[in-house]
Amino acid sequence: QVQVVESGGGSVQPGGSLRLSCQASRTIYSINEMGWYRQAPGKQREMVAAMTIGGSTAYADPVKGRFTISRDNAKNTVYLQMNSLEPEDTAVYYCNAAIIFFTTRRDFWGQGTQVTVSS
Repeated sequence: QVQVVESGGGSVQPGGSLRLSCQASRTIYSINEMGWYRQAPGKQREMVAAMTIGGSTAYADPVKGRFTISRDNAKNTVYLQMNSLEPEDTAVYYCNAAIIFFTTRRDFWGQGTQVTVSS
């Protein structure tokens, strides 16, 4: 089992920045993948950024060059730095922790944090 807790959401004007944090309940060295997903009203949840245990990263096309995922191993925390925010980034952002064993993937989710980009 893994519990993850997000923080750092809020409201910002277009072009602004926010940093989201996600703290895991156990060492992130034991978690195969951690990432950020978002869900806007009326839309499906989508992957935003993810990082594997080995440090490889992946980003959704709309956020490439604007968002950066990073981690602090000592704090069991993953961050999402979001720059040049656009109204289209408005969504509830969820932290995800995935435990992968052979072909089985088990996902753990945080409660979500609201990000609103509006002038």
